[in-house]
Amino acid sequence: MTKDEITAWALANGWQMIDGAPSLTKPTAPHPAIVRLVLKATVANLEIKKPAGKWDKVASQSYSKITADAETGMPDGLDLTKISGITLLMRDNKDRRVFSKLTGKS
Repeated sequence: MTKDEITAWALANGWQMIDGAPSLTKPTAPHPAIVRLVLKATVANLEIKKPAGKWDKVASQSYSKITADAETGMPDGLDLTKISGITLLMRDNKDRRVFSKLTGKS
């Protein structure tokens, strides 16, 4: 997958651009990002924000080794399904975005 393909997948699945990176937020506090994809020139990094405010890199992979899952389109290679709570957080963020469009709130 390319940087653009990963970004498009992320934005279609509940992620939002915060400070130039596809990010996930807490459902109760939708502004500060707690998970982000840092897409560099040759690699994609998955980072999670620690309670102290420091970003911790939990996965990293070159674009050439990241492939889209045939069924879900989720990028394989970044271990998104292996990290506890990421898929639930993605679903919460996506649901919040969909419902905000229905009610007119952002």
